[in-house]
Amino acid sequence: MDFESFVLAAATTDLGDEPAARADADAVEFRLDGAAAPLSALEDYAGELPLIATNRPEAEGGAVPDGPERLETLRSALDHDAVGAVDVELSTVERGEADALLRAARARDTRVIVSTHDFEGTPPREELRDLLDRSGSEGDVAKLAVTAAAPEDVLDLLTVTRAATREGDLVATMAMGEAGRHSRAVAPLYGSRIGYAPVDPAGATAPGQYDLATLRDLIDRLRGPDGCAED
Repeated sequence: MDFESFVLAAATTDLGDEPAARADADAVEFRLDGAAAPLSALEDYAGELPLIATNRPEAEGGAVPDGPERLETLRSALDHDAVGAVDVELSTVERGEADALLRAARARDTRVIVSTHDFEGTPPREELRDLLDRSGSEGDVAKLAVTAAAPEDVLDLLTVTRAATREGDLVATMAMGEAGRHSRAVAPLYGSRIGYAPVDPAGATAPGQYDLATLRDLIDRLRGPDGCAED
């Protein structure tokens, strides 16, 4: 999967949503943590869109307990050709618990997104940049989702996103919550390489998400007729 240009991912726990996502999405983020039988669903998947496999622990907004079983399920997802990228948390990586997963992903030339989710607030700019740097040193894309309480929080996130992008880093950033909702449409203009949205608004996997069709329209309108953000 190529993240050199922007990728809009339809976030879902049901791969049956994939046909409805094709008109607007570039990929599907399959949330294994919310699926009843995720590996069986991957085995049966015959869709057109590539998959980002995510198995999020409860501590970072997911639906499964943390531990070896969670990571083994995520590693097993790599056996499926449709999986073009895997998402693993920076905290998990830095504890040394994801070493086998990272080795397996690299052996299969599968992209690794290393992510951090802060549901409490938005750290200072220096800490935001540090999180992106640490994530980027471990994976192909550094993902950072924070919670905005005010426009200034979004401004800090966008400033850091822009700075990292100008230095050649691949980052995906967004601010959760109502105060940060617009960041999901605006962040790609500052270099964010991945956006997330549910096909159905009722299927939102994070606070403040737009539905897929709305986010696609907003991003396309903001990026202009050439379809490109400034690099």
